[in-house]
Amino acid sequence: MKTQVTGVTEEDVRYAELLAAVRGMAQADAAALLRLEGEVLVPVAVQGLSEEALARRFPVQAHPRLALLLRSPQGQRLPADCSLPDPYDGLVAHQPEILPVHDCMGAPLQLDGQTWGLLTLDALQPGRFDAVQAQLPALARLVEQGIAAARTIRALADSAEQALARAEALSDDGQRAPRELLGRSPAMQRLQREIATVAASELTVLILGETGVGKELVARRLHAQSLRHAQPLVQVNCAALPETLAESELFGHRRGAFTGATQARAGRFQIADGGTLFLDEVGELSLPVQAKLLRVLQSGEVQRPGSDEVVHVDVRVIAATNRDLAAEVAAGRFRADLYHRLSVYPLRVPPLRERGRDVLALAESFLEENQHRLGARNLRLSPASKALLLQPAWPGNVRELEHLISRAALRARMEPGKGRWIAIEPRHLAGEADIAGAGMPVAAPAPVTAPAAAGDAPGGLEAAVSAVPGQTLREATDAFQRAWIEAALARHGASMAAAAREAGMDRSNFHRLARRLGLAAGRRGALG
Repeated sequence: MKTQVTGVTEEDVRYAELLAAVRGMAQADAAALLRLEGEVLVPVAVQGLSEEALARRFPVQAHPRLALLLRSPQGQRLPADCSLPDPYDGLVAHQPEILPVHDCMGAPLQLDGQTWGLLTLDALQPGRFDAVQAQLPALARLVEQGIAAARTIRALADSAEQALARAEALSDDGQRAPRELLGRSPAMQRLQREIATVAASELTVLILGETGVGKELVARRLHAQSLRHAQPLVQVNCAALPETLAESELFGHRRGAFTGATQARAGRFQIADGGTLFLDEVGELSLPVQAKLLRVLQSGEVQRPGSDEVVHVDVRVIAATNRDLAAEVAAGRFRADLYHRLSVYPLRVPPLRERGRDVLALAESFLEENQHRLGARNLRLSPASKALLLQPAWPGNVRELEHLISRAALRARMEPGKGRWIAIEPRHLAGEADIAGAGMPVAAPAPVTAPAAAGDAPGGLEAAVSAVPGQTLREATDAFQRAWIEAALARHGASMAAAAREAGMDRSNFHRLARRLGLAAGRRGALG
């Protein structure tokens, strides 16, 4: 008969093969390997029983036959006319609901001095086990050795997976060294002190900050300075998880737990055991998944979907979000108890506009990366470009600066007549494609115009970028951004969301920029 198993992991396949061998030696019509989980016996492999047996759970107290076998040090053969109810009534293939008189024996299985579970063997013909009864202890020892081997193989596989996760976390993209938190501004010095204070503790940290400020780098620094630095740092982007798969990704699942679960898998909590789990964009998780995450944080126990087995994990959690979680709690979109569990030690990462001349240190580091990526030598920022970079509001923060520098480096490298070094000039920074996304003022001789639209200020964008005597570069930048946003809102029927999409910006950052420029008042109803 075909062996059914609860999953298709290597461990489950070994259980099935082991059970098939023992069943053949005993000439049994049915056999089962059950793992003890607390006070419940859970089938991990069966033969001669229907598939329904795999979904059953057998509380020891409710099944006196199984309880009796578990209490027998060397195992026991029950009398053929035993009056104790049989747990497999209705589960033996092609047999009546109540089993007739038959042969039954079983033995407890020990692993590392603890009861691992139970082996049961059944024969429909009484007296079948007369010749093998004395071999029951030897059969049990054989199964124990097989279980120990399967556990060792699983431990090696888990170790390899953790090593892979550690390598991925430390190697970044495999082509460049992991980035560091750069900057000497007072805001960054405060952040560095806070990281040094909390890193060596086991406290849960909630990293707060706008999109693109470098929350992932903060998480990496926290892990690198922690006592868990030699263990894996496992990252989960919660915003990229479909709601239907978020639970499986975090906690794992057993085969058949849901449609498409063709094999068992370990979740991120198990992979991060002993190390750190970084939950990026944790504010994007649905309320049901939040409830399950809270349980793990409270108890340190993970229960995979489709399994009654509880796995203990030792994981330090670092979470990050660009949302105002306190406001999300007030709006009913985030659990208050989970918020307090995550924010034991909140860390705020300052936006680029609060970091002063750090923008130049970051720009130089991005230029260094682009030199290697583009095969260009000696990329440098001209004095005029440095002055220009210190002006914008940087709604996209460090990520926006990185993309701007990459585009500028590419444009500068493609120009003819390069000398010993390639200068990044304002015209490279203020390319036409950058105007909306980076908020850079136009530096080209000819004014940039936009299609006329209802609601445009007189002169439109052309007027906004014209030189005005006595106007600072920051004032000129604001004037251009204000004119561009007004024109975009006019084109999109005052929809802030549509204008943000055209600008290639995150909606919240776009709204923040518009509000700073005095354009958001009265438009809150057009955010969708």
